[in-house]
Amino acid sequence: MLSQYVEELEQDPFEVEEFIERLCWRTNNEIGSDQFDPDLLYETFVETIKDMKILQERQQRKCDKLEEALKEEQAIFVKAIDKFVSKHQVSVDYFHQLDEKINSVAGKVIHLGEQLQNVNMPRSRAVEAQLLLNHMTEFLTPGPIVNDIYSDKNKLYEAADIIQKLFQISQDLPAQRFANAKKKIESKYDDVEMQLIEEFATAQKMENIERMKELSDILSQFKGYTQVIDVYIEQSQATTYGGRDVFEGIVPLCHKHYKIIQQVFNAPDKVISKFILNIYQLKINQFVQTKLDDRKDESKYLKNLSELYSRTMKLSAELQEFFKGSEDDLLQKLTANIFDRHLATYIEVESRTLDGKCQVELKKFYENKNHQKKQIERFQELRRDMQALIGSRANINIAQIEDYGGETFLSEELAINLLQQSSHAFERCCLLSKETDLPRNILKLTDTLLRYLLHEHCDYALDLGLQAIPIAECKSVPQIYFFDVAQKCNAIVHLLEKTYNASVIPNVIGTPQYTDCIQKKRSYLETVENKIETGLERTLNAIFGWVKTYLASEQKKADFKPDTDVDTVASNACLAVVQYLNPLIGLIQKTIDGENLAAVLTEFGIRYHRVIFEHLQQFQYNTAGAMCAICDVNEYRKSARVLQSPLVTQLFDVLHALCNLLLVKHENLQEVCGGETLNYLDKSVVMNFIQLRSDYKTIKISNSLKGISDQRMV
Repeated sequence: MLSQYVEELEQDPFEVEEFIERLCWRTNNEIGSDQFDPDLLYETFVETIKDMKILQERQQRKCDKLEEALKEEQAIFVKAIDKFVSKHQVSVDYFHQLDEKINSVAGKVIHLGEQLQNVNMPRSRAVEAQLLLNHMTEFLTPGPIVNDIYSDKNKLYEAADIIQKLFQISQDLPAQRFANAKKKIESKYDDVEMQLIEEFATAQKMENIERMKELSDILSQFKGYTQVIDVYIEQSQATTYGGRDVFEGIVPLCHKHYKIIQQVFNAPDKVISKFILNIYQLKINQFVQTKLDDRKDESKYLKNLSELYSRTMKLSAELQEFFKGSEDDLLQKLTANIFDRHLATYIEVESRTLDGKCQVELKKFYENKNHQKKQIERFQELRRDMQALIGSRANINIAQIEDYGGETFLSEELAINLLQQSSHAFERCCLLSKETDLPRNILKLTDTLLRYLLHEHCDYALDLGLQAIPIAECKSVPQIYFFDVAQKCNAIVHLLEKTYNASVIPNVIGTPQYTDCIQKKRSYLETVENKIETGLERTLNAIFGWVKTYLASEQKKADFKPDTDVDTVASNACLAVVQYLNPLIGLIQKTIDGENLAAVLTEFGIRYHRVIFEHLQQFQYNTAGAMCAICDVNEYRKSARVLQSPLVTQLFDVLHALCNLLLVKHENLQEVCGGETLNYLDKSVVMNFIQLRSDYKTIKISNSLKGISDQRMV
């Protein structure tokens, strides 16, 4: 059992409850699982406890033995460690002694090396001097140089070293005594230098960076070192880059060769600067001048100039990373050198081109309209007014009114074209003008735009529109086209304002030219606004002049003073006038916008009311006629409500109330006159309408008007 207990106790983890459960299960299993004997279970627990105590004693004895063995081994290892420590100390002492001896020997070796170097240096110099003297002797000896060191390519580096030193020595020799020798040395110096450069070029073609570096270092001691850089640049840029577009491949080319330049040359920043300088002075300059030499088409020339300058500036910004310090503005100077000749005359070309394009657009527009532009006479308006006056007095029409079939001679499409051309010109101007010249140049282009768009186009169309307005009090129905002219003119002005705010104002604000720009635009717009105002005034005069004439000729006295009872409906003259005016009101609402719409509609309504008011005072009214007059006024009032003007609505309401005075019984006149609508009117206005009644004399005799004369305006 003890061995079984040991196995169970050594389980990891050990659970006490499980151990007791297994013990109980084994005990019950011996007597049968369906029986329970507490005494047997008690005895089992007692026996197990005894066994556990015996097992504990055994384990304790084993532990004691192991502890004693551990102490013995620990003592043995302590003694061994003490021996090792003493041996280590001895080794450290030996190491320090050896280190001192090594330092002593090293010092002696260094001293000996210095002595050997001091002895060897003069000897080496003497050997080198002897070698140079031997080679110098060859150059001093008459005849050609026969030493194969200068012809053997494998000894090129050695030949370069010798000839470079001989060249330096020859510079100090007297010219008279050693003239021939110096010439030979210089000749051989040039030959060797040329061979080195050729070798460098060959190595570059083979992309042998290591050999290029060696040759560059050797050639850096020669006077023609810059030729190596030139050869490198020439060969690097010999192949076309970017195809037809020279700009496209420049940046990748510079990045590629800058890595090589850093490995090959001792001063890479200077070399890459010269590399880029060569690109600008040769490649870009030649490309630009070829493109810009053709000035036959100035529009194409300006487009090319703008594009090339923009791309060059962009290229300069991308290549700026290669320039540091004092060369920061080199690319700007190179760009200026390329384009200065073209930028000096740019604004004259731009102004001339914009002027020409505007002329062409206007000419094309009028040709499409089959219209020959006329010179507007200075006294055209005065002559027209005189003809109208004479015609009205003599009852003949001598005024020649040409309305061009309703053509306005205004085009938003044309305006957009002119504004687009101007916007392109403004963009180029911002790019190509100097900062100090930009406001003046913008002002110059703005003047061209305003002159053609507002004066040559809008102003001219307004003049034609004014001439096409029928004269006042014409007998035929007037054809009204000026509202369309005003609408298109306003639309063009709105387009101009957008372009002005986007392209003009930002470039002149804060400069003296800002005031000039604002004043010029204001001057042109005032002329346009004055002509529109004049045209609207004449248009309203023509409309209500015809209404007045038509009512005077078509409205019969019998309409308002019939001899017999008639149907109480609006008169034919009234219906004709309303039928004519209603479409005009819709046209005004369609063509006029903003605050102008309310002002025009109000003025339209006031004149409308005035004509009807004055017209109604030309007749006398009996009861049946008064009913017809009220029907007419209702039609007029219904038409006027569309104007959506509180003032006009009030005027027609008052007119309707005045017409009621023609209908009410004379006993009620005083009560009606004291009503809310008529109470504030002047007594003379009320009395004038009452006098239009056919029974006015009877009313006057009956004293029914007593008290009305005492009314005052409230």
